[in-house]
Amino acid sequence: MEIPLNARVECTDGVYGRLICVLINPVAKQLTRLVVKEDAFPNEAYMVSIEFVTETIVDTIRLNCNKAKLETMDPFIKTTYIESKVPWVTSAYRGGAYTMGYYTSNITSEILEVENQQIPLGELAVRRNTRVEATDGYIGHVDEFVINPENGHITQLVMREGHLWGKKDVIIPLPAMSEMGESSRDTLLLKLNKHQVETLPNIPLHRLWS
Repeated sequence: MEIPLNARVECTDGVYGRLICVLINPVAKQLTRLVVKEDAFPNEAYMVSIEFVTETIVDTIRLNCNKAKLETMDPFIKTTYIESKVPWVTSAYRGGAYTMGYYTSNITSEILEVENQQIPLGELAVRRNTRVEATDGYIGHVDEFVINPENGHITQLVMREGHLWGKKDVIIPLPAMSEMGESSRDTLLLKLNKHQVETLPNIPLHRLWS
């Protein structure tokens, strides 16, 4: 089963939104959840278990739940509000120049909105265009994953090569992927060098958003 990142996501009662990233258990190399962002306001994003996926076709992922059920799932973004104390700043013109003064006794408050991703402990979020590096440097970006639908285990990575000409998708087998840890949160590392990657099977790009 292919999981194309940035694909349209359909519920049983219509299109809901888009797949913005996937959550992966880096030790088991298992895809655990999809992060789906709704098209309509307020554009919330929810974490959907891979078990809800019934079918994937070109640029579309279909779920076996309706929109109302999807919105009962855990949100990906949690918004918190914190109060920030800011001292008043004044200036005065003395001796031909302006001087600045900070008055801590006169404090004004402002409320800051902070968004936090609710990534479960031990899992990583991988988005489309996540950087991919061979043992000797940058080679491309993540385009999609191929998984075993029975257990969610990743079997292949489909990588978009980073060249400006002749763009293509390259199929990376599971054994070629390195462990993804804290040090590589924004980069997926391979065990292969650039020359070895170039010899892997490839397919022409056919995504609607390419």
